Amino acid sequence: MNVRFLHSGDAALVVEFGNRIDHELSDRVLRLRSLVRMSSTPGVIETVPTYRSLLVLYDPLTIDSSSLISKIEKLLDQGSHQTHPARLWRIPACYELTHALDLQDVADRTGHSVEEIIRVHTDTRFHVYMIGFVPGHPYMGDLPEWISLPRRVDPRVRVPAGSIAISGTLTVIYPIESPGGWHLIGATPVRLFDPGAARPSVLRPGDKVKFDPITASEFSAIRAAVEVGKYSVPCELPGA
Repeated sequence: MNVRFLHSGDAALVVEFGNRIDHELSDRVLRLRSLVRMSSTPGVIETVPTYRSLLVLYDPLTIDSSSLISKIEKLLDQGSHQTHPARLWRIPACYELTHALDLQDVADRTGHSVEEIIRVHTDTRFHVYMIGFVPGHPYMGDLPEWISLPRRVDPRVRVPAGSIAISGTLTVIYPIESPGGWHLIGATPVRLFDPGAARPSVLRPGDKVKFDPITASEFSAIRAAVEVGKYSVPCELPGA
């Protein structure tokens, strides 16, 4: 197994599995994360998965980097360990142009119709690679190459919370209002991050997501239900 260990300061270690974005590397990252958590290694504080690596934060007064690397190498030999069952979330998404400021532009630049962009996006079963940028912000793949576009040359200072955007073969959902340079093709009325909840982030790495198209009126109705705590994102698999 080709793995690199990279030091990140004096209290963190990066375990790198490759240099690409795909499910195989993501599965290896998440499998190691599960093994590290189960091992209860003294000194390990937290693990943070990315597309192709796992960041392991540790207390250098409890364990040194050489000992930590040795323990992780032994865990890597247990490659058959299974991670938690992936949950499939059904997220309502409105693709009407009032919620999709860049949808027509994406269609024009890819040479496809707006309807085809929506069809591909709703047909895709997305894999959550990582959570980052801001709390609860999921990076998900994978869209076909023909829809791949680089980031906008003029990033927006304010992207509304709930905005669904694409860049390359990935899609994201902005959980809070924030700057952003991806192409906005829709929006969801659900709340993906709630700091007061028992599990603040709805999505976690390894989960699956399907987008269910809704109308603007359905968007408003679901948002109203979300605001009073009467809506939960549907989850089709156990473990939620």
